[in-house]
Amino acid sequence: MPASTAPDPGEVPDSDLVKRCQAGDTRAFDVLVNRYRGRIYAMTYHMIQNETEAWDLAQEAFIKAWRALPRFKLDSSFYTWLYRIAHNVTYDYLRKKRIQGEGEFDDSRTEHKAAAGAETVPHGDAAPDTLLKNAELGDRIRAAIAQLSPDHRQVIVLREVEGLPYEEIAATIPCSLGTVMSRLFYARKKLQELLKDTYENAT
Repeated sequence: MPASTAPDPGEVPDSDLVKRCQAGDTRAFDVLVNRYRGRIYAMTYHMIQNETEAWDLAQEAFIKAWRALPRFKLDSSFYTWLYRIAHNVTYDYLRKKRIQGEGEFDDSRTEHKAAAGAETVPHGDAAPDTLLKNAELGDRIRAAIAQLSPDHRQVIVLREVEGLPYEEIAATIPCSLGTVMSRLFYARKKLQELLKDTYENAT
């Protein structure tokens, strides 16, 4: 699971900083940038696997967030709102680059929808997040994730890397909960195909 977005004791809450930003306090925004730039960069890097471009996308996300702050009504946490902006920026980049997973299953062409309570990890294999915890296998996992289509890579990063709950993923993308479940099912299935030898050697 991702680290809590609640401030540590003594830290100014995000909501207070947002209100100061909305009043024109750029120093308050600097605090928010310093608080979350590492996590936003980590997300963009996991999506595109390029350090320089990941930093550029993270910076673009913060610029968009600053410009949009006057319209932010604090109806969600600042981090959730910021993450949604960053993810949209990254996803737009991927779409423009037309990065597609080779032989990737297109879940938009099937009527199958995973039920909300369904098992989204095929039986008999370890979940991708289990292998992600093993540093020796990290490069192989990241390379496999990079082969997924943007839609599938998106939900895998949100769920397995960031540890967001399904409902928050649906709000971030945005899409229905059923679509999140379906994409996760096929993304994990594809990862397990790509990492077949890795899974066998890990057991």
